[in-house]
Amino acid sequence: MKTAYLILENGAVFEGKSFGHEGETTGEVVFATGMTGYLETLTDPSYYGQIILQTFPLIGNYGVIPSDFESAAISAKAYIVKHPCQEPSNFRSEGTLDAFLRERGIVGLYGIDTRALTRIIRDNGVMNGKITLSKPTEADREETETYRVQNAVAAVSSKSAVRISEGRRRIALTDFGAKGGIADELISRDCEVWTFPYSATAEQIMQIKPDGIMLSNGPGDPAALENQPLVETIRELQKSGAPIFGICLGHQLLAMANGYKTEKLKFGHRGANQPVKDLSAGRIYITSQNHGYTVIAKDSAFVNVNDRSCEGLDYGNSFSVQFHPEARGGPLDTNFLFDKFIERIAHYAVK
Repeated sequence: MKTAYLILENGAVFEGKSFGHEGETTGEVVFATGMTGYLETLTDPSYYGQIILQTFPLIGNYGVIPSDFESAAISAKAYIVKHPCQEPSNFRSEGTLDAFLRERGIVGLYGIDTRALTRIIRDNGVMNGKITLSKPTEADREETETYRVQNAVAAVSSKSAVRISEGRRRIALTDFGAKGGIADELISRDCEVWTFPYSATAEQIMQIKPDGIMLSNGPGDPAALENQPLVETIRELQKSGAPIFGICLGHQLLAMANGYKTEKLKFGHRGANQPVKDLSAGRIYITSQNHGYTVIAKDSAFVNVNDRSCEGLDYGNSFSVQFHPEARGGPLDTNFLFDKFIERIAHYAVK
């Protein structure tokens, strides 16, 4: 394996080895704390434009399993691990992580001090970085300063409306970069699921007469979408009376449609061990999360136990959460929220 380097915008340099696709790339460096679920992480569209750093040292030990993918593509710019496993052991495995990244053209870096890199991000906040095969220069560092994740939702959203299942209740799933697990949870509850691109209008969505509306997860800064048509579309969808359930970016966009603002977290929440408190029930759940921004709210339904940031809001017939109740891979403590969505559909049935 060739020597490769990571240079951060603060000038810190890490020397390691290249795996996956050999090349250069620049992105926002973020860390994920999950011990498992690396395939779901890699194929999660919410990582668009980012360089993923895994804090758990051994990654790839159960190989590549396409049925575990959250989407068909890898939206991240690069992947950093301490030790990539070259001899996976799993009866479902169809290849190695190294070969998977090479096939998809995704740059990989291993052998660096991932603990030290994680501490830099925790202490200083998320920052940009560049992976290069040549000794980093000042020009490389300057390149990291100008990098921005742009047009993220447009890049990962589906291009047309498609019905993907049949069922008793009709759900419009607005695709801002939806993880496959969300549709699977709805389908398992006997739902007829239609996916709509982010650019779909309220009129187009309501043409199918949905019983409920699902706002998916997705990448990027929600504030960049504040003046985009999709926020007004959500306002119009709320007026229809159909219950709405928002997850992650969908939670943030629904909040913005109701007058809330968002802000960037220092290093975000990415992993399968985030504690969240349900303020109405007084219960704490362990959740899977992947986001770098939060809604500014004093009337939260759920809060993060670690930093007290907003993890959910309730609007009566509609509600939203920052975490992932479908959680592949991760804890299924909050999977009941999909049942809550179905119950609200039954209670607020569209006439």
